[in-house]
Amino acid sequence: MADEAPRQSPRPARVDAARLGVVALVGLLLWLVPTPDGVEPRAWQLLAVFVATMVGIILRPMPMGALAFVSVSFAVLSGTLTIGEATGGFGSTVVWLVVAAFFIATAFVKTGFGTRIAYHFMRLLGKRSLGLAYGFVVTDLVLAPAIPSNTARAGGVIFPILKSLCVSLGSDAALGTQRRIAGFLTFTSYQGVVITSAMFLTAMAANPLAASLAAQQGVEISWALWAVAGFVPGVISLLVVPFLIYRLYPPEITHTPEAPELARQRLREMGPMSRDEWVLLAVFVFLLTLWIFGGTLGVSATATALAGVAAMLATGALAWQDILEERNGWDTFIWFAVLVMMATQLGELGLLAWFTERVSGVLGEGHWLPSFLGLSLIYFYVHYFFASNTAHVSAMYAPFLALAIAVGTPPVLAALVLAFFSNLFASMTHYGTAPAPILFGSGNVEIGDWWRLGALISVVNIVIWLGAGSLWWRLLGLW
Repeated sequence: MADEAPRQSPRPARVDAARLGVVALVGLLLWLVPTPDGVEPRAWQLLAVFVATMVGIILRPMPMGALAFVSVSFAVLSGTLTIGEATGGFGSTVVWLVVAAFFIATAFVKTGFGTRIAYHFMRLLGKRSLGLAYGFVVTDLVLAPAIPSNTARAGGVIFPILKSLCVSLGSDAALGTQRRIAGFLTFTSYQGVVITSAMFLTAMAANPLAASLAAQQGVEISWALWAVAGFVPGVISLLVVPFLIYRLYPPEITHTPEAPELARQRLREMGPMSRDEWVLLAVFVFLLTLWIFGGTLGVSATATALAGVAAMLATGALAWQDILEERNGWDTFIWFAVLVMMATQLGELGLLAWFTERVSGVLGEGHWLPSFLGLSLIYFYVHYFFASNTAHVSAMYAPFLALAIAVGTPPVLAALVLAFFSNLFASMTHYGTAPAPILFGSGNVEIGDWWRLGALISVVNIVIWLGAGSLWWRLLGLW
């Protein structure tokens, strides 16, 4: 997914029959388990379909959209859901927000505006290796609010420029010289993407999913609330983490006077900003303005995103063919709508309430803070077993939020912390979210270094977000 899915080959994807068999077996076994007391049979059957779908997202026997299509079809044919219930997710405003954001991201790539931004920051900050790292991080920070695929940002904008720069500096894994600067820039850029993804509702496709799951439990998270709550801890992390990596995993090259000149050369080759880039810039400002102040004006984030896409279509900055060819966006539309629908139906059928009632008693009584801290850390570190933010959020966000609220955690605080952690936990491994294998696959960072530094940075991020973040959230009145 968007967290997530890299662009797929236009060739038909092969179905892995063995893995698909495992998915079906898991669903069948759970389906055959006697329905517990207090649970509606339809709810238990839908849980079986949902768990099988989650296993499928992890094992990936077929494209995620195809898997979701098969799952929802089975749910209807088995009588678990009516056709109206099964298609309810396709009308979700959250789903359309994500799809529209994919179309906006297409414009950044098509016009070259994202690349231009990256070269400008390289020109301004690139005289030293640490400055270069901050340049890539700031580029991603600027792009994050409008590009919901961290894969598109890291793999489509940051990495191509990073790779070209490192080669020009004589740092390449193929030559065994990656420690000159490529390893440092690669790992720092990845950690920057992880942090910026946590800072905005529209920075990673699983974020709106988390917001939708929170809304089903009565917790509303607007674009502005997410951005304001994530701003202070996010900026602190973006300042601290690159410097920490610089100290613990230092590049052999510390001065890079060639980088600004390379950036100037590439900008000269690109020429002045095109008409379409100016249109995109105007639309980008419009989007950010209404996403921030839309709540006051009565304009939803989804309506704003759709208006932005419409403006680009009307001005020709984005062609209808571009919309039709945005395969990742339409793929996300299918599987995201299905996951939102399943989560909604599990709540409406009473399964989540039943689960919360059974488990909350185990946590005991007392102050909510220790219980919530324990729940948050479990939620964070279990990501070692996930290769997708989306799978993790889909499977665990709703029940952990329900438990957090049940033990007395302020609902908005619980929803936001778990949502922020739904991005930050990807810092630990070379498979934690889709950009990880792209950047790790360059060969610039050894797996041992990636895991060692990733584990340390996970602790640093937790301390920053629960430390400085909690003080900031206190000022905001979230707890």
